[in-house]
Amino acid sequence: KTTQGLPSSPTMNATPKQSLICYYCGFSNQSSTDQNLVTDNVSVVEGEMAIISCRVKDNDDSVIQLLNPNRQTIYFRDMRPLKDARFQLVNFSENELRVSLSNVSLSDEGRYVCQLYTDPPQEAYADITVLIPPGNPIIEARDEVLSEGNETEMTCTAMSSKPAATIRWMKGDKELPGKPRVELTYDKMYTVTSRLTFTVSKEDDGVPVVCIVDHPAVKDFQAQKYLEVQYKPEVKIVVEFPQGLTREGENLELTCKAKGKPQPQRVSWVKVDDDVPSHAVITGADLYIENLNKSYNGTYRCMASNAVGESFDDYILYVYDSRAGEGAPRTVDHAVIGGVVAVVVFAMLCLLIVLGRYFARHKGTYFTHEAKGADDAADADTAIINAEGGHTNSDEKKEYYI
Repeated sequence: KTTQGLPSSPTMNATPKQSLICYYCGFSNQSSTDQNLVTDNVSVVEGEMAIISCRVKDNDDSVIQLLNPNRQTIYFRDMRPLKDARFQLVNFSENELRVSLSNVSLSDEGRYVCQLYTDPPQEAYADITVLIPPGNPIIEARDEVLSEGNETEMTCTAMSSKPAATIRWMKGDKELPGKPRVELTYDKMYTVTSRLTFTVSKEDDGVPVVCIVDHPAVKDFQAQKYLEVQYKPEVKIVVEFPQGLTREGENLELTCKAKGKPQPQRVSWVKVDDDVPSHAVITGADLYIENLNKSYNGTYRCMASNAVGESFDDYILYVYDSRAGEGAPRTVDHAVIGGVVAVVVFAMLCLLIVLGRYFARHKGTYFTHEAKGADDAADADTAIINAEGGHTNSDEKKEYYI
């Protein structure tokens, strides 16, 4: 059926598919008129569909066909000689031959050929790249339970991918550098293993460590593991009573608060360089001393321990006199004193200004009279006696400029 209606040729005894190809190879005498045959490379995830498009510009009825990497004809115009039903015609026209390939497998990878039967024939190549996503990432830790300050190691493996995946590490919201290793397996697949080494602290307890796999075939591919970090207790002494000074005759109550992982099971009280008073009462984490006196002065220490280590906190007791703090002079508010002094100084300056202006406006007026004839007098007394007016107005006070 394939060769029906075609001219006879020496190759007609071959299979129909071969006859079709060889006939046009041998008998095509089309002329090329600046036709441009183009196609595109295709990347497709294994199991999905690939589209191969052979396009020509200004076609003059030349024949278009598509060949697989083994140079077997997939489509000749709109006919499919190849018996692979996964290939289906999507579009056929004078300017395009578009074919789909469903359920792509790794064996379908290679160079596909678009042929245009002109003189000379034209070819364009479409490389199909099959992407194979890695399997679920596997994260492993060397230590399931860690102690603060220790170093640990984790590995993350992404198996059987194409191309090779890349692996990133996150601890909480901080990215950590890993050391990758890529292996090419027998089936031309890639296995990537990344190794992460870091030191933990008590703040890392409960923090997730995430292995993130980047690959063109998948997104947000990751695995995570939560850290379990043990740490020695944190100890703090809280004064329950009294709230102020510790005076003679009063009572003292202290509470020791300890937190760690694992939680400390035993809390103890000691007095540094001495014994705890004989009548002191210790109940679990509480220390209670009645009727304080100065002989109880000293440093009291609370100690707590767990499997990781031991910690302590100190409280220094100083017993004051029974009347300490009573009748004490009030503290002087220097800001108030400074304000009062400033007001007084300002008032004095204002008063000085007012008085100065008052005296300036009410000063006395004085007249001086130069005695006439003083130039001819022998001495000052004679000048005064001979002065105009003499002593006729003895009741009037006058001043003379001599």
